Amino acid sequence: MNTQRIDAVPLGAGVVKRSTRLADGRELIYFDDPGTALGPDRAIDERTLDPRPATATMRQDVLTGDWISIASARQNRAFLPPANLDPLAPQTPTNPSEIPSLYDVAVFENKSPSFGPALARATGDAPAGDDAPAGDDDLVELGLGRSRTSVGRCEVVCFSPAHEGSFGSLGVVRARTVIEAWADRTAALSALPGIEQVFPFENRGEQIGVTLAHPHGQIYSYPYVTPRTRRQLDAVEKVGGDLFARILESEQESERVVLQGEHWTAFVPFAARWPIEVHLLPHRHVPDLAATSDAERDELAPLYLRLLRGIDALYDTPTPYIAAWHQAPVRVGRDGIRLHLQLTSPRRAADKLKFLAGSESAMGAWIADVTPESQAERIRAAIASVPEVSA
Repeated sequence: MNTQRIDAVPLGAGVVKRSTRLADGRELIYFDDPGTALGPDRAIDERTLDPRPATATMRQDVLTGDWISIASARQNRAFLPPANLDPLAPQTPTNPSEIPSLYDVAVFENKSPSFGPALARATGDAPAGDDAPAGDDDLVELGLGRSRTSVGRCEVVCFSPAHEGSFGSLGVVRARTVIEAWADRTAALSALPGIEQVFPFENRGEQIGVTLAHPHGQIYSYPYVTPRTRRQLDAVEKVGGDLFARILESEQESERVVLQGEHWTAFVPFAARWPIEVHLLPHRHVPDLAATSDAERDELAPLYLRLLRGIDALYDTPTPYIAAWHQAPVRVGRDGIRLHLQLTSPRRAADKLKFLAGSESAMGAWIADVTPESQAERIRAAIASVPEVSA
């Protein structure tokens, strides 16, 4: 296997970034742990790949203003492959996976993206969308039969070369590397033409719809401000620019706090929707992960790991969840929307899930099955049963 030497770009906490390309031109970025045993030489991707799929098209639902990206190429993505054909593991002679070399953390452009590879204007080797949105202002208008090119970028974040696991199974050093990668990619993706919001997230468990057991997450870069964030912007406008500070102060004085550090507080929110729902907020206002300090990232790694391991300690088997990092839009609301994690799970008992039926799915009218205060008590006890996380 041929190799190439990839230049190193130093990041925070001793993490090193190395950027290259896959055989079809997609970007691949290695994020090396501090003190990694990996060298600067990485294998070249020598696969013969089909051309990248055309960028999807979005259609507007005129009744809600929501944009629906119709990405039919995603129908062919991998579904629960065996470990020997893991597409996120390092390549071997019998497994022509997406990542040519052994790695610590790796990020690459999704082969079957919901948004992109086209951008609002041609940039590098990314073409311009045929009918790219003319900024988010264009997308908030309403009309029948409106469509636009689904410009943007979707990336896969591989937390580890291991075949199975999740963020919670990482060590502190590796978790810190992933956080550095999230911050770096948030900054880079926010700078791309036509990107209005960047969303890192992790889906965990088949009950959530996960199709790969490999420990990984994703980053979506949208050409619009998402519906949930628009509602938050409306709330900030109505209640005040210090809304998130007031929420944090109120929650810190409540019995719903489950974990707290010098820079972060985790709590079950006052109006929790899901059977398991925890929010994690930084103590100062930061719009996104790229704006966090080294001290905030250093504390986040062990604190977040302990939170996830506490959630798993609620039951005898791993709990499915969605870990959603809400970040402020790229251009608007950055003084009002604060970075925060929303961790949710439909698990309402060891062998029961909450399904979104008529009221939630059709009307958006939620009915909670347990009080946030009682659930916070259970989660605190579960976290207390987990050993302290150390480097």
